Amino acid sequence: MNERLRTAMLRHGVALEDLAETCGVEPKTVERWINTGRVPHRRHRWAAAKLLTADETYLWPDVLESSQARRGRANRSELVEVFPDRASVPRELWLRFLTDAQERVDVLVFSGTFYAQTQPKIARSLAEAAQRGVAIRIRLCFGDPTAQSVETRDREEGLGGTLAAKIRSSLTYYRALPELDGCEVRLHSTTLYASLFRYDDDVLVNPHVYGEPASANPTFHFRRLDGGTMTEHYMSSFERVWAGAVPWSGAKI
Repeated sequence: MNERLRTAMLRHGVALEDLAETCGVEPKTVERWINTGRVPHRRHRWAAAKLLTADETYLWPDVLESSQARRGRANRSELVEVFPDRASVPRELWLRFLTDAQERVDVLVFSGTFYAQTQPKIARSLAEAAQRGVAIRIRLCFGDPTAQSVETRDREEGLGGTLAAKIRSSLTYYRALPELDGCEVRLHSTTLYASLFRYDDDVLVNPHVYGEPASANPTFHFRRLDGGTMTEHYMSSFERVWAGAVPWSGAKI
């Protein structure tokens, strides 16, 4: 028996016939909702909850459990593949993502040296992507070579003071991009927990492990799905870093 529904009706003086009329069903249907615990269709739940001034998940707790289960399935489905390290991501995958992107390309790294090494004509490819149509937006976010966070990461990975130089070297590939419509390059000074590469609904996440270079860490391929939260979780992180980053004009640092 659905005691919560029965009690809510009693407290509000709502008879079977009243609830049935509000929901557009027969009184016997409401009776089944009460006596068997049957969960009504969504539109009926919403109508009943409004009449009884209660939350539908209070009246029918199974709804919350079902939505959580659906969300869990969607989150698991968003994970397309796990690569044991970044080098295991096929070069063809990087190229295909960039070629197929129609709406946005977002990149968050410290130096991203490998990104240009994997795609030697990366600047030209990004420029071509920007010129495919006015809808695409390209945002590249690199570490600020003068930032304390870069010095800290350099020390933690035992890079011997080379990370800032690697960032400056990497930026030389992208000097012309800030002049193109739809392209933006910024420098951030945050602690970078994961490098992110977004191409429309596909996101590659390369988490950073203390004391290990990013290239030695796993890379996760997510694809955004309705009802999923994992892809949006990482892209929200990108947006926070991007919001606090400083625009770079292409000038030497």
